[in-house]
Amino acid sequence: MRFFLLFVSLLVASLWVDTAFGKDALYEPVSKHGQLSVNGANLVNQNGEKVQLKGMGLFWSIWMPYFYNKTTVDGIKNYCHSNIVRPMVTVDTVSGGYLTDPDYEDALVDAVIDAAIEDDIYVLIDWQDFEAENHLEASLRFFDRLSKKYGSYPNIIYEPYNEPITLEWSSLVKPYHEAVIKTIRANDPNNVIVVGVPNYSTRLDLAVADPIVNQTNIMYSLHFYAGTQKEYNREIAKNAIDAGLPVFVTEYGTVNADASPPVDEAEAELWYSFMDEYGLSYVNFAISDKDEGAAALIPGTTAENVCQEDYLTESGRLVIKHNKA
Repeated sequence: MRFFLLFVSLLVASLWVDTAFGKDALYEPVSKHGQLSVNGANLVNQNGEKVQLKGMGLFWSIWMPYFYNKTTVDGIKNYCHSNIVRPMVTVDTVSGGYLTDPDYEDALVDAVIDAAIEDDIYVLIDWQDFEAENHLEASLRFFDRLSKKYGSYPNIIYEPYNEPITLEWSSLVKPYHEAVIKTIRANDPNNVIVVGVPNYSTRLDLAVADPIVNQTNIMYSLHFYAGTQKEYNREIAKNAIDAGLPVFVTEYGTVNADASPPVDEAEAELWYSFMDEYGLSYVNFAISDKDEGAAALIPGTTAENVCQEDYLTESGRLVIKHNKA
């Protein structure tokens, strides 16, 4: 009897360790989960099992190109305990962007994609735009090239519209998405596409009322900043998920929506609990050494020191804690 109780105790302990270990995103790579797809409201792996991606987003490519390289992606995987990285392809700013120099932006994003594939993690390719419906031709060109070059890799996830500002979902934002989806699907029939919703990707209720139809492997983007978006926004998200909408948190911050401090740890913890309860994937903003609350890195951090303990901000430490949890 004593031997039997000891055996049961050891078995329970081993199962607990297994479960805890399995939640660390570092140990949940592409080679384990393979081709992702959408089943109902869930993101699932090649075996049809629910999967949760956790990782880091880069800063706008036009302003921090020095993080768009293999060294940074290595740090994001190994020290930020991530199985996904999100490059932000700058589209149009006074400093330049894809509309000004598409070849430069292509080279930056390709470097991150190549590194992610080599590092066995997923890569969420963000078209960083607030008025993408006004730049449809450029977007189609970008995602046509991208899906032709990388569409055969299971690492790829597309995000064709970062944060729509307009509230005109049905007449403006949805038709834009449908055009981009058609272009991507001509080259890549399988990889997941995450579409942005109005009001800076917070109005999931609009997509519930008028979802994209006759397409597979489509998810909807949710963005939040813990100091600004709180219970009201979680309630919108909860209702959307309960209605069957597949949701992916493609950008979140632990601070205010303008990236300013302080870190709202209490509210961030409520968001983490919510996301983990529903198995939502989430990507933090940002791998940045800018002197602002949302930055995961202290000012002056180089690619060689990305995500290492001595170079993390308060926000960075909180984010990595949950990437490992």
